[in-house]
Amino acid sequence: MRVKTLFISTALLTAMPVMATPPTAGKISPERQVATHDMFEHVVNIPTVFGRGKVPEMANYLADQYKAAGFPAADVEVVPYESVDSVAKVAEKTAALIVRWRAPGKAKAKPIMLMGHMDVVEAKREDSTTDPFVLTAKDGYYYGRGTIDMKDGIVGITQALIDLKASGFKPTRDIVVFFTGDEETNGVGADKGATEWKDKLNVEYGLNADGGGGGFFADGRPAGFLMQTAEKTFAGYTLTVRNRGGHSSKPRKDNAIYSLAHAIDKIEAHRFEPMMSETTRAYFTERQKQEKGALGDAMRAWLANPKDGAAADIIEADEAEVGLTRTRCVPTRLFGGHADNALPQLATAMINCRIFPGVDPNDVQADLAAMVGDAEVKVTRNDDYVASLSSPLRADVVNAFTNAVHSLHPGAPISPEMSTGASDARPFRVAGIPIYGANGAWVVVPVDFRAHGKDERLPIKALDDNVIHWKLMLSELAGK
Repeated sequence: MRVKTLFISTALLTAMPVMATPPTAGKISPERQVATHDMFEHVVNIPTVFGRGKVPEMANYLADQYKAAGFPAADVEVVPYESVDSVAKVAEKTAALIVRWRAPGKAKAKPIMLMGHMDVVEAKREDSTTDPFVLTAKDGYYYGRGTIDMKDGIVGITQALIDLKASGFKPTRDIVVFFTGDEETNGVGADKGATEWKDKLNVEYGLNADGGGGGFFADGRPAGFLMQTAEKTFAGYTLTVRNRGGHSSKPRKDNAIYSLAHAIDKIEAHRFEPMMSETTRAYFTERQKQEKGALGDAMRAWLANPKDGAAADIIEADEAEVGLTRTRCVPTRLFGGHADNALPQLATAMINCRIFPGVDPNDVQADLAAMVGDAEVKVTRNDDYVASLSSPLRADVVNAFTNAVHSLHPGAPISPEMSTGASDARPFRVAGIPIYGANGAWVVVPVDFRAHGKDERLPIKALDDNVIHWKLMLSELAGK
């Protein structure tokens, strides 16, 4: 699930015209442009939505592209597995794609993994201007489900590797492609990759195309590029209140819905302690350079003194920065009562928390129970996720990402980021494998923030740039 935070002030952008092709230094031959377009069209036109069973078709199509480009069939594997929709409780057969490009001779380092997911969220034709499962090119954009989340990354990686192989490039370490089939639902493929298939992959670190990327203002100025090095832990909790109930004509002070509502009020009012990591410090160090007003002052004050809770609260109150200074919990679902004329015997609320990396979700459960402070309200966990971890800012990866971005977009601001959403990176980080969201595609901000929404689209030039971006990074990281 691709969720970007960019160095923007939305108040300055809403009135600007859209410009889908900011100038870049990158070039791609007409022949390669056609090949990239054809691959993108093919994969976007496959509706890889849970329930349609189409992910194996896409995995086999991509496998055929690798084999046709000269990758040995023995090193191209479509791995079937089963995923279960967490809401509908329905199982479906899906697949992962694993491709290994072996370094000739003795490898100089452990392999690099290139990650992505082939599945997308559902989209209805009647809700969209164009058919979401037919790639449509118009007005300088590609329209279609998955154009930015995240079939652009799948094609960027695949076409870059095919182009590098055709050019005679020989990697000095193995490059492992790992594309999963259920990131948008249960993430079983990523869990298997980090556990059951960990030895098969055998990688030092991973580059995730479902993270990173950049944006441009409508007048062509760069808003910035991000490299994702951390993400918050997704965790769900349930507040439950039970009561003996009774007839609604005889109301009492003890009422399950009242108790639940009071507990939710306390969660709304609570502010978790601000926290700062290597990633968020680097992010706000860069971010404060673009922000000159009160928000920028708060960023500078908090960087100078991480215990300045008032400054952190100002940052957290901004819609663009919300979730970046601490753990956040919010009610997302409610249920209560059983009849219009009866006092409720049961009331429940689903609380979704996005927890700062390194914080144990069990500790957050204890915090929720303490802030509710009511013996009638029981707080239970809905999952068994463990704390997500941050990836260290290793110089080789940071430099390769920076060099690739600046080769295409000179002078663009670059920063690491902590995502507030979740991706396939989490189980690998938990397993001790650093992951870096390093995609190179870009959008026009804020008008192109359409992942999972109506008329998802990607600037046509951004797709070609992304192929070049991955070629540049891999040439630096696996070519020395």
